[in-house]
Amino acid sequence: MIEFDQAVVANRLHSTSLTLSEQRIGVIGLNGSGKSTLVRLINGLIEPDEGRVLVNGLDAQRQGRQVRKSVGFLFTDPGAQLVMPTVIEDISLSLRNTHTKRNERRAAALGTLDRFGLKDLAERSVYQLSGGQRQLVALASVLATAPQVLIADEPTTLLDLKNSRLVGDLLFSLDQQLILVTHDLELAARCDRVLVVSDGRIDFDGDPQLAVDHYRASA
Repeated sequence: MIEFDQAVVANRLHSTSLTLSEQRIGVIGLNGSGKSTLVRLINGLIEPDEGRVLVNGLDAQRQGRQVRKSVGFLFTDPGAQLVMPTVIEDISLSLRNTHTKRNERRAAALGTLDRFGLKDLAERSVYQLSGGQRQLVALASVLATAPQVLIADEPTTLLDLKNSRLVGDLLFSLDQQLILVTHDLELAARCDRVLVVSDGRIDFDGDPQLAVDHYRASA
């Protein structure tokens, strides 16, 4: 469960108090509205100037290391996350703290790739992958450590329709609690609850379709 307790980020997010316990939560709003600020507070990428954010009872600011072990973050551009030359090396990097032996780490990495149907890409250069493949590998890298919460910040923005659907379907098939920031209103409507963010405030919070209708009317 994620709790915002009067969290404030100067000039970006007004005082916000929320409890997020649903399995799939969408966050929509115009560019610059504060969506990314809101979700980056959850794993300490941004710290509040006032208030606090709790993840399963842990303070994201004071206990950031523990929180980041349980909260995975998927960025819009997979290039921001894929840092090793090959796919298998990148997945293995995510597992360095949980699998200290190289052979065990490689086996675990191959198992992760196999789970997501990416095993054939194991030795491929990350720079030779398509946009969809790169996002899937980035997602597999995040999920390799089995986080309890996955934050996906506009994960389909740079993808074509086919790959957007592929990534979207995969996200909604996961066991993790999903916090999805998106401009894809069809994807948002599949969530259990949707927040509409406007000028650093939660402008609507509730039923996904009503949230989408509210956003369309006010945009």
